[in-house]
Amino acid sequence: MSKDLHPIKQRGSILKPVPKEAMQILIHQIRRVIPFNAPESSLCTGPCQGCSKKLIEYLDSEICFWQLQLNNDIVPKLGDINKLARTAKKIKKVLTINGFIN
Repeated sequence: MSKDLHPIKQRGSILKPVPKEAMQILIHQIRRVIPFNAPESSLCTGPCQGCSKKLIEYLDSEICFWQLQLNNDIVPKLGDINKLARTAKKIKKVLTINGFIN
């Protein structure tokens, strides 16, 4: 298999995904954990630490942006992947505190 077509490169003794593949994996993981299709009535159920609806909309817009970039063969930098991962982690924490997800 050509080096360019293989999604995982070996760095040292550990196999790590190339940035484009890593971003796709992260997006898939976020979409699996965060309920983007939840009805609006379930998002606003009382006092919140942060607005669950707005946080989910923001995260969805970030994911859509990166999906479009990946579709246009724009390769994310490690900092881009890290930023999206941190953002998703923080939003998941707020959604958990609000009782929206476990």
